[in-house]
Amino acid sequence: MLRDLIRRPLVHRLVAALGTLLGVAVFVFVMLRAIPGDQITAGLGTEAAALTPAQRAALESYYGIDRPLPVQFFSWLGNLVTGNLGFSSRAQTSVLDLTAQSLPVTLELAVLSIVLALVIGIPLGMLSASRPNSPRDLVGQAIGLAGLSIPAFLLATTLLSVLAASFGWNPNGQGYARLTDGPLLNLQQMLLPSLVLGFGIAAPIMRTTRTAVLDVRSQDFVRTARAKGVPPRRLQVRHVLGNALVPILTMTGLQFGYLLGGAVVVEQIFSLPGIGRQVLLGIQQKEYAVVQSTVLIIALAFVVVNLLTDLLYRVIDPRVRAA
Repeated sequence: MLRDLIRRPLVHRLVAALGTLLGVAVFVFVMLRAIPGDQITAGLGTEAAALTPAQRAALESYYGIDRPLPVQFFSWLGNLVTGNLGFSSRAQTSVLDLTAQSLPVTLELAVLSIVLALVIGIPLGMLSASRPNSPRDLVGQAIGLAGLSIPAFLLATTLLSVLAASFGWNPNGQGYARLTDGPLLNLQQMLLPSLVLGFGIAAPIMRTTRTAVLDVRSQDFVRTARAKGVPPRRLQVRHVLGNALVPILTMTGLQFGYLLGGAVVVEQIFSLPGIGRQVLLGIQQKEYAVVQSTVLIIALAFVVVNLLTDLLYRVIDPRVRAA
């Protein structure tokens, strides 16, 4: 039965996802070529001006940038279908290997940040909604506004500087330790960046939770449950929060998708070899294959997260299944 419920929307979502990925591929391809410079000038710097026409032509052929743009685009797409994401001259390895190393870092950072954001945002939103316009509500909204207003790079550099100068604690200065190699050091290195990102994400989750809880609390079934003597804690968790999960889940899914590609600043500050930093280095070195393939992977991950979020709607809310 569940298969019948999700089959038709799933097909529509998959078709839309393919169109989105194709649009992202075209956009990234065109924007990269619009940026002045190429891999030759990025790699050689001012020495590129001393190249002879024959040397430049040989390098252009080596990097594959001597062909017409449509040929380059469809050649790249054809390689993607076969699993060839390209090659990084900087790292001397394939983009697939680079992504296999960097994607788990960003995924771990995103999961920890989302967990911290939910732990902070949902209780704070419910606390604010319990007494609207009260001092606790004003404090909660002030914290939410601070989370939205303080830039991640400012909070990250402040925390890193204060902890390093005052307590001599900077685990990120020891070189990144993977979770499988050093679990304790890895969690220490992930603590600060997860707090920075989690605090920023907790703000919209808190505001969404507050709005959703206030909306559900005004419904007739909540007043009926309260009149029947349902304990307040059970009323808040099962009846109110349970029916307010859809907008909270929507916001969480959007923020998680954002983290997969939007954590580049935090990854750079804390020296985390994540996928956002991989894109940044690719742009600096004008490595078209690295940037194009990595951005497409980020877009694919975002699409998958949104698709899973839509499917979760049908699991937690019968009204969505009925619709």
